[in-house]
Amino acid sequence: MKKTLTSNMSRRGFLAGTAAMAGSAAFAQAEDSTEIEREISQTIRRNVSSFRALDWRPYFDDLRNGAVLVDTQSRALHFWSQDESVYKLYPTSVPLTEDLTRLGRTEIVRKVVGPDWRPTPSMIERNPEWPRYVPPGPNNPLGTHALYLSWQYYRIHGTHDTRKIGRRSSNGCIGLYNEQIAELFDLTKVGTQVLLI
Repeated sequence: MKKTLTSNMSRRGFLAGTAAMAGSAAFAQAEDSTEIEREISQTIRRNVSSFRALDWRPYFDDLRNGAVLVDTQSRALHFWSQDESVYKLYPTSVPLTEDLTRLGRTEIVRKVVGPDWRPTPSMIERNPEWPRYVPPGPNNPLGTHALYLSWQYYRIHGTHDTRKIGRRSSNGCIGLYNEQIAELFDLTKVGTQVLLI
C-alpha cells in the first residue's frame, strides 16, 4: 500500500512538473510566433482522456505499406508498420471545426523535408491578411516535415508552435510535434494507407 502511494505521488509530481515545463515552453514560444500561429485561443482545451493504444484490425483489411489512423476525436495518430513490428501513438492537432475536417480513406502520395507553404484559396478568403507564400524555416506552419495526402491541400505535418498539439487548431491538416513527424516521416512511405475517423 505504501509503495503504491509513493509511486502515485512520484507520478503526480512528474506530471505536474511536465505540465509546468510545457506551459512555460508554450509561453516562451508565443513571444516569437508568427501572426498565423497567434490565433490559437488559450481557452481551447486539450483532449487526452481517450489517448490509448488501438488494434489496427477494426480499421484496415491489411497493413499493406503500413497504416496510419488519425482519430480526430481523441486527437491521436496511430501508425502500424507492414510487418507489425512497429506501433506508434502520437498526440496531434486536428481541424478547428467540423466543416474543415475531412474523414475517410486516403494515402501518402508525397513526402517533403523542409516543406514550403501556401494558404489555400479558402484560407485566403477567411484570412486575407495572411502571406501568400512562406518558405521552409521556423515561421513555416508545416514545421520540418510534411506527408502529402491524395486529397488536395491535406497533409500530416509538423509544427513549430507546440501549443497546437492536442487541440482543435488547424485549417484541415493533422499536426504533430516536429520530433514526432520526423520519426513518422522515416517510418512511412509513399503508398502508406491513411484513415481519418
